[in-house]
Amino acid sequence: MLLRVFSDRSSLGAAAAEQAAAAIRRAAAHHGKARVVAATAASQREFLVTLTSSPGIDWSTVEVFHLDEYIGLPITHPGSFRKMLLEQLVQRTGITHYHLLDGDAADPQQVIKRVGDQLASAPIDIAFLGVGENSHIAFNDPPADFGTQEPYIIVKLDEACRQQQVGEGWFADISQVPTLAISMSVRQILKAKEILAVVPEARKAQAVKSCVEGSISPMAPGSILRTHPNATVYVDWESASLLSPALRGALKSKAQETISGQS
Repeated sequence: MLLRVFSDRSSLGAAAAEQAAAAIRRAAAHHGKARVVAATAASQREFLVTLTSSPGIDWSTVEVFHLDEYIGLPITHPGSFRKMLLEQLVQRTGITHYHLLDGDAADPQQVIKRVGDQLASAPIDIAFLGVGENSHIAFNDPPADFGTQEPYIIVKLDEACRQQQVGEGWFADISQVPTLAISMSVRQILKAKEILAVVPEARKAQAVKSCVEGSISPMAPGSILRTHPNATVYVDWESASLLSPALRGALKSKAQETISGQS
C-alpha cells in the first residue's frame, strides 16, 4: 500500500483524480472498456468533480458499480448513494453502463444476486473508496467479514457508522438512519486490480491511523488495504494528524511523494 499526503482537500482530490483518470484511460486502451467501482459520499466530492472533468476519457467505455446502499431508503432521499452516484458521476459524464443497488426493493437478496453476478463476471480495473470514521470500507463496519467471497452482502450498520451519516448532514438524527445496508464485500473490493482511497479531514484521523499503522484486523477494516499490491491511500495533513511522529516526519520529508505503507 502507498500513502500520499497533501496540504488540503483540493490538491488531494486533484492528484487522486489524475491517477484515476490514467487508470481508466489505460484500461479502455488495453481492452476497450474500463470497469470501475465508485464511492459516493461527502469525502469524495473534490475528487469526483476533478475526475469527471478530466480530458481524454471516453466515458462510453466505462462501466460503473457502486459500493453500498441503505436498505429501505428511497432513491429520492438526499442520503441515498444511488442518488449520489447518479448526480456526482453518471450525469456529469454521460455514462450509460451503470449498476444501481436498489436498496428499497422488495427483496434485497435478489438485488445483490443480480448486481453481484454482473460485478463478478469480469475483473474490476479500479475501485474508488472512502474510509469511514470507524475505519469501514464500503459498509463493512467492524468487526468486518474478511472471509466471505460473496460479491455483495447484507450488513448491520453499527452506531458509529450511523452517527457519521447524521454528522455529515444526510439525516436529522440517528433514528432516521437505516440499520441495514447492502455492501460490497471486503474480498470483492480486494479483487480490483487497483484501489484508490480518498480520505480527507480531521474526523478521519483515527481511521487513517488504524488503516496505516497497527495490526491488520477486522476491527479496523481499512487496514486490509495494506495487503493489496496496488492500493494508494490519499490523505491530507488533518487526516494524517494521528500518525506516528516517525511516519509523519517521513511524509513531510517526502512532500507529496509516495511512500510505502506499513505492513
